[in-house]
Amino acid sequence: MSKREPGKKFSRRYFLRGAAGVAGAAFLAACGDNTATPVPATTAAAATTAAAATTKAAATTAAGATTAAAGKKYTIALVQGVKGDPFYVTMEKGARAKAQELGVDLLVDGPAQFDAVLQTPIVDALIAKGINALIIAACDKQAMIAPLKRASDAGIKVISVDTFIGDGDYEKGSVTFPISYIGSDNVQGGKIAGDALIKSIGGKGKIYIQNVKPGISTTDQREQGCKQAIDATSGAVTLVGVDYNGDSAAKSAEQTSALLQRTPDLGGIFGCNLFSAEGAAQAVKNANKSGQIKIANFDAPEQAIADLRSGVLDLVIAQKPGEMGSTAVDYAVKALNGATTGLLKRVPTGYVVIDKTNVDTPEAQAAIYKSN
Repeated sequence: MSKREPGKKFSRRYFLRGAAGVAGAAFLAACGDNTATPVPATTAAAATTAAAATTKAAATTAAGATTAAAGKKYTIALVQGVKGDPFYVTMEKGARAKAQELGVDLLVDGPAQFDAVLQTPIVDALIAKGINALIIAACDKQAMIAPLKRASDAGIKVISVDTFIGDGDYEKGSVTFPISYIGSDNVQGGKIAGDALIKSIGGKGKIYIQNVKPGISTTDQREQGCKQAIDATSGAVTLVGVDYNGDSAAKSAEQTSALLQRTPDLGGIFGCNLFSAEGAAQAVKNANKSGQIKIANFDAPEQAIADLRSGVLDLVIAQKPGEMGSTAVDYAVKALNGATTGLLKRVPTGYVVIDKTNVDTPEAQAAIYKSN
C-alpha cells in the first residue's frame, strides 16, 4: 500500500522496518520500542505462530464447503493496490493457486498507481460485470468505502487483503460489511522494525521516519508502531521528524538529504515502503554515511534482498502476501457457499525477519517476493 512516482513502475512495499526482537551488533532495524537481540528468520516466524495457527484454523471448515457448489462456477476478482508490484504479484500467485484448487475463475486487475481515484472505476466495472466476490487491497481507507459498499449492496462478497477500509474493525467498527480483513498486523510490524532499529543504534540516539502519505491504513499503522517503540525508550531515543514523499523515491531522497543537513548525528531511518527506503538509502549514500546510519526496510522484493547483501539496508521485514491471496480466495468460496461459521473478521498473517545472518536460509528465501 503505497503510491508511486509518475513514470516509475510501482514496487509498493519496500517498507523500511526493523524487528522488535531482531537486532544485533551488525544488525539494523527501523524505529522501535523494545530492545532486541539477533533473531533468525525461523525465530521471527515462531513469534507469529499463533497468528499462523489462527489463519490455518480459519481456512478449514466442513468438508465440501471449500469448493464451488455443484453446477456453480464462481467468478472472484482480486483488485490489487497497484499493478506489477512484487508484493501483489506474489499475492496473485497465492490466489491463483487456490482458485485453481477450488475450481473457481479468478480475475486480477489493479490501478497503474496506488490511487483510489484510479481504483474506483475498476471496482465499478467489476460490479457491472456481475462477479460473485471481490478481494481488494483498498488504496484509501476512507475513499474506498463507498465503492465497496456499492459492491456489497449488489450482492458481491467483499474481502479486504493487505489494507482495510474504515478503522479495520469489521466486527464492531464503523464499517462491518466486508467478510474479513486478511493481512499483516502493521502496528506490530512497525514496532518490530522500531525495536530492531533502536537496538542497532545502541539503544539511544535519533530516528527519522520516511512515509508515503496519510490515509493509507498499512503505512499509517507502521508509523504508529515505530513511534510506540520510540516512546517506550523514555527519551533515550528521539524522533526527529516524519516526512511524506507521495511514494516517490526522488522526493524521499530530497527530504532525507535536507534532514541530514539539519541533523548530522542521525542514527537510523525507518522507511515505511519501498520508495521511502530507496530514497532514504540514496541520500545516506550521497552523504557518505552508509553503515553509520542504519536503515530498516519493510517488505522483501528481490531488490531489497540485493540491497541487504550489499549493505545498503540492514534489515528486511517480509510479509506473507501469497498467504493473504490464498486465504482470501478460500474465504470467498466459503462465504459464497454459505459456510460462514468459523470465518474470522480479522486474519493476521505474520512476518519473516531477514538480515545478513539468515538471508540464505530456506525460510528467508521462501519469503522473498516474486517479480513475475
